[in-house]
Amino acid sequence: MNYMYVILEKLRSCHNIFLTGGAGVGKTTTTRAIIEAYEAEAKKVVKLASTGMAATLIGGQTLHSFLDLGIASNIEELEKNGKFEIKKKIKKLIHSMDLIVIDEISMVSDKLFEMIELRLKQGEFQGSLLVVGDFLQLPPVVRGYGEVHYAFESPSWKNFAFETIELTHIYRTDDKDFIDLLHHVRFGLIDEAVHNALNAFIKPLPNDLSQFTFLFGKNISASEHNKKQLEHIAEELFVKEAHIVKHKKSVNDKEIERFLDDARIEKALELKIGAPVLFTRNAWNYFNGERGVVINVDASYVYVQKSDGKVVKLEAVGQSKTMWTEKICNGKKELLEEELFTIYQYPIKLAFAITIHKSQGMSISDLIIDTREIFAPSQFYVALSRASNPKHLTLIAPSRQWYELAFVNSCAIEFVRGEKVC
Repeated sequence: MNYMYVILEKLRSCHNIFLTGGAGVGKTTTTRAIIEAYEAEAKKVVKLASTGMAATLIGGQTLHSFLDLGIASNIEELEKNGKFEIKKKIKKLIHSMDLIVIDEISMVSDKLFEMIELRLKQGEFQGSLLVVGDFLQLPPVVRGYGEVHYAFESPSWKNFAFETIELTHIYRTDDKDFIDLLHHVRFGLIDEAVHNALNAFIKPLPNDLSQFTFLFGKNISASEHNKKQLEHIAEELFVKEAHIVKHKKSVNDKEIERFLDDARIEKALELKIGAPVLFTRNAWNYFNGERGVVINVDASYVYVQKSDGKVVKLEAVGQSKTMWTEKICNGKKELLEEELFTIYQYPIKLAFAITIHKSQGMSISDLIIDTREIFAPSQFYVALSRASNPKHLTLIAPSRQWYELAFVNSCAIEFVRGEKVC
């Protein structure tokens, strides 16, 4: 069944859609195809997410930026900060949109979702809303030790009357036993069989760690591992500095720094001949998370050999931050998406290590997961589901029991199963 055409038909009929499914089922691919179909018809689409990294994965911007929410985390703070009333420019912008896409909806809190509904009402939004994600993956980020509440727990969720479309076919791996294991971990169902299956992935670490990608829960762990492993390669160090082009003078350096981090772009990409790398985007000849080895570096290109022996000649790729602005075209005022700045860098990063959070959307073949750094609901499932080849998967023995490690938010489970919600 081609879900894209079903979704398009419903969206064009002004239905709001919740597109969901577990990891590796093609949610991002389907979403991109829908966006392209809308844009091919010259319809206005905005791509949003709660975090900068999730937004850049779909070439969009954050909810707070587009909806002019400032630093508010709820409507009360919006009022307190003097941002409750919608600006004329934002109202016109929202009203002009045919489709609003919100990706990684699991990371949107109930209070943020209430602010989204407020702004769409204030902006007299008449288009369709497409929200995408899996509530059994990464949860909303809360301040301090606050309690997690998801978008579906807000009264606003019911007000949008979403039609749910669930993708079920996993493309990342065709190992049926591993797919079954992922299903159990996704729902936190850790029985004796699952316990034994997970234990089977605990193996002695190989002497040559360069052949594997480590997944860590913390940035500092990933950074230190990458640095240490790169030092072991006795070759010349090449440093590829990101090239930044400002299209607007008003752009400040802090904004660029934040975008670099969110978009997984290395400000100074350190490479050596023989260093393993991961591709950080999809293209016709490589995919996000695919592994390769640097075989040559010159002034303009980085040459990466993939596991199939094919060599990819990489040049720096531009990623832009945009904003919608009002322009006069042929005597008429129109809203156009305008670039603020563009950052050019090679779409790779060292493959020795990456954080679970930054592995979003990746399919990684040779994987080692440090389970001792798992700290959030569903984080273990997200890490485990990055594996495209379970035969090349290693788990570092956890410091807790598997059922404690694979914990899932109970409200999220109830919602996904269609049961009563907390």
